[in-house]
Amino acid sequence: MGSMRWDLFGYLCLAWILVYFCLWKGIKSSGKVVYVTATVPYLLIGAFLWRALSLEGSEMGLKFFFQPKWEQLLEAKVWVNAAAQNFNSIGIAFGSLIAFASYNPFNNGLIRDTILISLVDAVTCILAGMCVFATLGNLAYEQGTTVEEVVSNGPGLVFVAYPQALAKMPGSTVWAIIFFGMLLCLGIDSQFATVEVIVTSLKDGYHHLIERYLKRHEVLVLLICFVSFIFGIPNVMEGGFYYFTLIDYYTAAISLMYIAFFEVIAIVWIYGADRLARNVRDMTGSLPNVYIRVCWLVMAPCLIMAIWIFSMIDYTEPVYNNVSDGINYHYPRWAILLGWFFASLSLGVIPGFAIFEIIKAPGDTWVEKIRSSFKSRIDNCPCCQKSLDEKHEAHRLTDTVSTIV
Repeated sequence: MGSMRWDLFGYLCLAWILVYFCLWKGIKSSGKVVYVTATVPYLLIGAFLWRALSLEGSEMGLKFFFQPKWEQLLEAKVWVNAAAQNFNSIGIAFGSLIAFASYNPFNNGLIRDTILISLVDAVTCILAGMCVFATLGNLAYEQGTTVEEVVSNGPGLVFVAYPQALAKMPGSTVWAIIFFGMLLCLGIDSQFATVEVIVTSLKDGYHHLIERYLKRHEVLVLLICFVSFIFGIPNVMEGGFYYFTLIDYYTAAISLMYIAFFEVIAIVWIYGADRLARNVRDMTGSLPNVYIRVCWLVMAPCLIMAIWIFSMIDYTEPVYNNVSDGINYHYPRWAILLGWFFASLSLGVIPGFAIFEIIKAPGDTWVEKIRSSFKSRIDNCPCCQKSLDEKHEAHRLTDTVSTIV
């Protein structure tokens, strides 16, 4: 791993201090901060895009970005990477969407918000991609080469494309400061979601223990931020980029599909798609349309499982490849085992807790225990504590509720 990069260590410490003070008062404090950190980057992306499109050779990058290579659609890794990109950008299987949605009013428009989030995410990815590849086109034009030759995979790409656009803007120093401030905002937004998932999960699952030993919400957030800071230290050492690439490969590409598949199975096939649809009607006044229910039952689990299986079939050991520096590093065997250990931390939790729930479930035989563990324990409405009727609903359609979009 090499020696510590103390400058990066200081920035890591500062970043977690910022995250803590944005979250220490709960969702109300983080919600106010997000108004700024989530909107300002769009203004800056617009400015960078305007400048990138005015550079010579930008059309080369846009052509590379938008022109599909149909033969690559037959490669499993393309679909795996595309799914991982969507999962990471939207936050699927991370728990952040569920954690933040739990703070919404009971009658919130679920489908409307889902469609809106998906559309905004897609547009944002396209705009950011246009900015990056327009700049890479200019870089290729100046070097007399192709865009494919100057493309660098991984998070380092943003430090190639955007600085190139910044250097050619009037007042480049000011724009550079604003740019890295934007990156800080985006990073803090991501950490908000991650930390909030942990906080919400711990408070929901171990509420009494937290009240007994930690007493205050601020102490819980401080403990989580400190532990996360400790785990982040290897990333700011001299070999941190190799460590980061290893973690990213085994957690983003492998674990996410597995977790998402069992989330869908648990909610749709065990809890029940019909019951979930009635829950939605109970909150909004309308059943989800047929397309959404088909996605729940068939399309989502089948596609996720197919992508995950193909990713396992086409599995290759990770390689750190940096074209600009001429680095092509193959990880040693112990590093590969370490990567699988990181993956197992999330892969093993699902079967582990499933076995635990079956063991403690009531019943004289294993069959009875399995059946009991599959039954939902939700008997009352979470907003008003009314008992659910035979259709698992607590509110009649005559109640004042929102209409699903």
